[in-house]
Amino acid sequence: MELKIINEQGQETAKLQASDTLFARDYNESLIHQVIVAYQANARSGDRKQKTRAEVTHTTHKPWKQKGTGRARSGMSSSTIWRGGGRAFPNSPEENFAQKVNKKMFRAGVASILSELVRQDRLLVVDSLTIEAPKTKLFAQKLKGLGLEDHLLVITDRLDENLYLSSRNLPKVLVLEAQEADPVSLVRFPRVLVTKNAIAKFEEMWA
Repeated sequence: MELKIINEQGQETAKLQASDTLFARDYNESLIHQVIVAYQANARSGDRKQKTRAEVTHTTHKPWKQKGTGRARSGMSSSTIWRGGGRAFPNSPEENFAQKVNKKMFRAGVASILSELVRQDRLLVVDSLTIEAPKTKLFAQKLKGLGLEDHLLVITDRLDENLYLSSRNLPKVLVLEAQEADPVSLVRFPRVLVTKNAIAKFEEMWA
């Protein structure tokens, strides 16, 4: 698989020979969906808490007598069908949302995403991406020269301090190291800019 390498003006200058396993895989929508759902589920923390019947403020006094009122019988105000009552099956902080996806499936899912990005011309490769000083204006100008101003994911092999500081104030641009790239980010952004060394890193991790 050959990937286009562009210069700072957004023009194609060369071709990069990349792994067919990673960038020429068939599109597998169900696998991509499973990988993304599992990734998001595994990022959830069990911080929800609801009270049981024993934990809500209540009295054990019977609200009204059992018979003769014409109303439904009731035992106490902590009933799950009462307003202010406890929950029958409450959420707990110990709840585990984790879903298992083995390494082979995860790699195949990421490869399917990258291959689809290439087919849709959403994946762009540059030789390198450096900023002379930690200034957002310089980084924004460089992206404008590439023709990539909004909604962009930038992936480098190594995130230097200038690049990190320059990108923080751009709300629609996310800069990641290759080892931090995740399937959700790859799918979410319409354009993905990857350095040549980051492609090599991808092949090392996932090919």
